[in-house]
Amino acid sequence: MKQYKSNVPEYSLKILSSDFKKVKIQSSKDSADYIRQFYSDDIGIYESFFMILLNSANNTTGWVKISQGGINGTVADPRLIAKYAIETLASSVIIAHNHPTGNMNPSHNDIELTKVINKGLKLFKVTLLDHIIIGPDKDKYYSFADESLI
Repeated sequence: MKQYKSNVPEYSLKILSSDFKKVKIQSSKDSADYIRQFYSDDIGIYESFFMILLNSANNTTGWVKISQGGINGTVADPRLIAKYAIETLASSVIIAHNHPTGNMNPSHNDIELTKVINKGLKLFKVTLLDHIIIGPDKDKYYSFADESLI
């Protein structure tokens, strides 16, 4: 075996405290309401992508910010989503992002990304419950599950 001079890093998952309370998600509205707390005044400025981690009873066990992007998009790598779902032993997840423009309709890229994430998570027996899109208007959201896109 060939050996190099440099050492390899040790990776670990850190659990940090959060101000967000544990809740039971029972509907897409519950999901959208919970997700809104991750945003502040920036919701109408740039896109951010988050994931809620849940146990088998649909109780939240944690959350993670996957990415923050620009005005018209953000990169959500399916490998990172799978990594967090697997490492936290989540039974299911809800992914979410915002549309700063307030247009709640998913883009073609949003739909395709959701399909890729759903297919990948199924390999590990993790259920993608929903993909929520929110915007600056607190009463509006889009649910992929409600629209039968998951």
